[in-house]
Amino acid sequence: MSRQHALDNAKAYFDSGEFYAQLAPRIANRSESQEPDRLKELRSYLTQHIIPDIEQLGFTWEIIDNPVAGFGPFLIAERVEPEATFSVLTYGHGDVIRGYDDQWAEGLSPWQITQQGDRWYGRGTADNKGQHTINLAALGCVLKASGGRLGYNVKLVLEMGEETGSPGLKEICHRYRERLAADVFIASDGPRLNADSPTLFLGSRGSFNFDLKLQAREGAHHSGNWGGVLKNPAVRLANALSTLVDANGVIQIQGLRPAPIPDAVRHALASLKVGIGDNAPAIETDWGEPGLSPAERLFGWNTLEVLAMKAGNPDAPANAIPPHAYAHCQLRYVVGSDQDNFLAHLRHHLDQHGYSDIEVSTARMSQMAATRLDPEDPWVTWALASIQLSTNKTPTLLPNLGGSLPNDVFAETLGLPTLWVPHSYPSCSQHAPDEHLLGSIASEALILMAGLFWDLTTQGTEINKERASCKAH
Repeated sequence: MSRQHALDNAKAYFDSGEFYAQLAPRIANRSESQEPDRLKELRSYLTQHIIPDIEQLGFTWEIIDNPVAGFGPFLIAERVEPEATFSVLTYGHGDVIRGYDDQWAEGLSPWQITQQGDRWYGRGTADNKGQHTINLAALGCVLKASGGRLGYNVKLVLEMGEETGSPGLKEICHRYRERLAADVFIASDGPRLNADSPTLFLGSRGSFNFDLKLQAREGAHHSGNWGGVLKNPAVRLANALSTLVDANGVIQIQGLRPAPIPDAVRHALASLKVGIGDNAPAIETDWGEPGLSPAERLFGWNTLEVLAMKAGNPDAPANAIPPHAYAHCQLRYVVGSDQDNFLAHLRHHLDQHGYSDIEVSTARMSQMAATRLDPEDPWVTWALASIQLSTNKTPTLLPNLGGSLPNDVFAETLGLPTLWVPHSYPSCSQHAPDEHLLGSIASEALILMAGLFWDLTTQGTEINKERASCKAH
């Protein structure tokens, strides 16, 4: 059997309807990790929909309770070959964001796949049930073509709490680090750069969420009777925010800005075009750090966003000075930022500008560190060549995703080179009503992932040796 047999198996798996049939019951499972009464569904996703399939692939497995009380469990699985010379770790998450059932378009449900043209609607089709279903199926297609032998070990972590910030994931990976030891990490999440471009990204921007709050007094006071003699918390907070980031989105605190973009990252981003595709918003050419291309601003720089603000009663404004004001903010940041001291930089800046009355605090369960594998790593070169061979397309290389993932657990806690091959696209309505997967991407993704898993059988040992030799020198 050959590489082409593996790719043909992947194409047949999609064309026959097997992929659709396998994904449909997974979508029907209401694994909403943000809902506290869904722990039964979170566990049943593993026991009913994942474990039977991976047993067919030769995996042994264990379900491990989350060390953080009240959150979903983890599945750790292993497929071991006695003569294997290296190991691959893969990952996925079976939990989803809330369904928002009543907000979907007529005829659509978050808990049922509905195909309309190229779009397969349903919660989790894109994030992340569809993506890890593709990868495990592609592995099965390779095993079928290779007579059941890979020449390497495969290890799997599947969590049920990514949508709540991956509580317990770092502790689990630290506790079971020997069992999860591997040579390379290959997984799928997030979007491609655009629907037509197979994409490889090597890490993600970090996410630092923080709250600003000013509590001026108890109770509101009539603005006619007290305006001019009582400070307005909303006014104070708005002015404080303007010292953090200017009117064009440029970060004003040096400690929240990254180091200069490395040359290898600039090179990888040089030809990328962002904002292409259906429903993509128009790029603001005058927004963000001056002197950078849109791709550099999105993937190579830090951004500070105000995600929510509140003062008084927005739904029914009263003629009263509000007693307090609040803003929830987020810093998306890249490798080379002073991530351990963001809170201290914010506190110092506010004090220096006369805003010592504004409280700043971090938001619980909202922090993910920035990571990025060197774009010149041998595993990167290998993956790009494999994807191009399988698809006859030049893949897009993103040094890191613009969003955030718990990649620091794999890159830092487990010390692995990380390769992410996303199977979604920017306009998939991820986290929103009408989430969908494109059938055309799913079909292509099955083929390219089969190619990657096949090429590991013939090239993985040599790439691993090459990387070890590069590190030694």
